[in-house]
Amino acid sequence: VLILATALVAARTGDAAYRTPVLTAVKDIVTKNLEKGSRALALGRELAAYVIAADLVDLAKVDPALDAQFCTKLRALLTAEMTSGPATLLDSQLERPNNWGMHAGASVIAVALYLGDAALLDKSAKIFKGWLGDRSSYAGFTYGALDWQPDPAHPVGVCPKGATLKTHNVDGALPEELRRDGAFTWPPKGADGRMYSWEALQGATLQAYLLNRVGGAVKPYPAWDWCDQALLRATKFLYGLNWTAASDDGWQPWVYNAAYGTTYPASATAQAGKNIGWFQWTATPAIVKGTNTGGGDDGGGDPGGGDPGGGDPGGGDPGGDPSAAKLAALCAKVEQAKTALTQVTTLIDEALTAAQ
Repeated sequence: VLILATALVAARTGDAAYRTPVLTAVKDIVTKNLEKGSRALALGRELAAYVIAADLVDLAKVDPALDAQFCTKLRALLTAEMTSGPATLLDSQLERPNNWGMHAGASVIAVALYLGDAALLDKSAKIFKGWLGDRSSYAGFTYGALDWQPDPAHPVGVCPKGATLKTHNVDGALPEELRRDGAFTWPPKGADGRMYSWEALQGATLQAYLLNRVGGAVKPYPAWDWCDQALLRATKFLYGLNWTAASDDGWQPWVYNAAYGTTYPASATAQAGKNIGWFQWTATPAIVKGTNTGGGDDGGGDPGGGDPGGGDPGGGDPGGDPSAAKLAALCAKVEQAKTALTQVTTLIDEALTAAQ
């Protein structure tokens, strides 16, 4: 995610000095077999950020030869043999209805978009929609204990709208993560189930974000709306238990507030996640507005490339109301974005200095 931050600063400022670490990282991925000895989980967590970073610095134009090598490597990484767990990134996407599968799916989608592989992208979208609850789209996951599934004969990644279990509301719960704390109990224990629910959403959130931003000749997938807005219901379930997004999950409220119009607390100094981050910059002030979340644009052609400080911060519509209150709120969000940019720039400068 530090390389992604570097790429965001490079894209925003046009400073070639910030592009250089991205090119170096891509060369390392191509030549050093950095994935050797890793689990599919690690690859799933980390690959998407590098792919998005390469896109942000326009690798294909800056260094066409390196880009060609990178594309070949990305294709190979999809089926590279990993250690423990599912054998490959694609296997993890297909088999695991938990944090493993969600991170894998996000990286596969990023790779599909970078390679222009429409078939892989569409297949990945169907798998994700199946995890959200549409078993007619995909139902090939391997589930563990089914104690937290409202309908054990038809398990899903996100409990359906209005679902109950032993009279308790589990609408939006993530059964495959909650089972980590054992058999069904109420209230949930809030240990591993809490932590891994938010981590699974890291991957799921990035999948929805990328699918919803598909541009060019490909029609965006309205992933935010799928399965009765499953991701919104998932966050409501967690916040309803007072399981707030913290630590490396702190970037997620920025995305949900922008995508759904929620008002979850969102810090301008939110820590980046295991797979993505910096949405306090790129999601300010909005990804989309209103209830129709299919095909919204947060202000840039590249994933994560919203403009936090230009004439229309982040590409969002401030609502058309010129009232002083709304103008003041918009100005405050712009200042938050400027603060976040300064912090990211400082962080990258420190990283560059340490690497010298």
